[in-house]
Amino acid sequence: MPKMKSQRGAVKRFKAVAGGKVKRGHSHASHILTKKSPKRKRNLRKQDFVSDGDRHRIKRMIVA
Repeated sequence: MPKMKSQRGAVKRFKAVAGGKVKRGHSHASHILTKKSPKRKRNLRKQDFVSDGDRHRIKRMIVA
């Protein structure tokens, strides 16, 4: 049986943390920034966690 491979696109976007959660970045932060408020852009820089419903699926993609 061949080796299990992780999905490389998911590995670049998500990171598992010690408490079992998965970190993610925000979308909509790369271009067309002139119409977005400074508060909105500042909050898009911060990392967030994947929702509980998606966590199991994302973990399977990044840990293989």
